[in-house]
Amino acid sequence: MTVERAPLNDMSRNQECWCGSGHKYKKCHQEIDDLISRYAAKGYATPPRSLLKTPSQIQGIRESSKLNIGILDFISGHMKAGVSTQELDQLVSQKTKELGGIPAPLNYKGYPKSVCISINNVVCHGIPSGRDILQDGDIVNVDVSTLYNGFFSDSSRMFLIGRVSADKQKLVTVAKECVELGIQQVRPWSFLGNIGHAVKTHARKNGYSVVKDIGGHGIGLQFHEDPWVSYVTRAKTGMVLAPGLVFTIEPMINMGTAKVVVDKQDNWTVSTADGKPSAQWESMVLVTPDGCEVLTY
Repeated sequence: MTVERAPLNDMSRNQECWCGSGHKYKKCHQEIDDLISRYAAKGYATPPRSLLKTPSQIQGIRESSKLNIGILDFISGHMKAGVSTQELDQLVSQKTKELGGIPAPLNYKGYPKSVCISINNVVCHGIPSGRDILQDGDIVNVDVSTLYNGFFSDSSRMFLIGRVSADKQKLVTVAKECVELGIQQVRPWSFLGNIGHAVKTHARKNGYSVVKDIGGHGIGLQFHEDPWVSYVTRAKTGMVLAPGLVFTIEPMINMGTAKVVVDKQDNWTVSTADGKPSAQWESMVLVTPDGCEVLTY
């Protein structure tokens, strides 16, 4: 995690603000920079300016996010028994290109497909294949990530295929509630750890575990940026949430153990160590001066 400890108030009040808004520093980011410096002086982890998105960058991220939502809306109409995950991958690829975007996962660190599709006990990073056919009773996570005009967006949803057992339905519902509770903790001058605390408390109250080794991440100018977002944290810990931060909230909630294993052949597919189901929803959020803006869902 990036920690900022040097003072940020290195501009005169009447200079044009560093963010490119065209406004004077005193009318734009001076108050935010001063508050960050005060938190840093007290030893808290604080975001550097490089993580605080400017007005023009935020607008670009919003436009990319609209595409990402549209692609997930589109693919939801194709989630049914008998469809292969390879077919879904092709549909995501075609729709993304049709909308003028680029599938962000494709060739990212060697990932071979345009989308991640994770079924039942696959926690995340499931690689689409013609051999993986959706079956009645499956729960499926579709994780779409988009690059549009130089800006990245990311979100995922769970889908229930046919007649799904009550225990799987509950897992999917609680996983969504965990994201919603995490979003409620996003507000300026709060702490990143409050999000994970809310998530783990709700998951454990319902008898579930939270994956510890994989978390959320900053996003916007790069696919993955700081901060890394854990979902097993204590309240009032972690990075201070300053306006302009953009990151994902995407806890992975397991029916059994929190332990996971990575496929030794493809080095991507992450599954539960005990073979029990896992569920995940993902949203992107922007910390605003007065709260939170949900960018993707």
